[in-house]
Amino acid sequence: MNSLGWIMMTVSVCTVLCLVSFCLTKVLSLPAVDMDEVKGPLEIDTGDTEDAD
Repeated sequence: MNSLGWIMMTVSVCTVLCLVSFCLTKVLSLPAVDMDEVKGPLEIDTGDTEDAD
């Protein structure tokens, strides 16, 4: 591989690693969610079972 190939590979690997670390930092630094705010599937009324035949 010539020098341009090594440069392109280094830049692309560094870009992917920076993007992954940025996304992981954003996701893992979110505040905790209180479990009372989470809706389970049984609490959601979709309205499609009212006139079931």
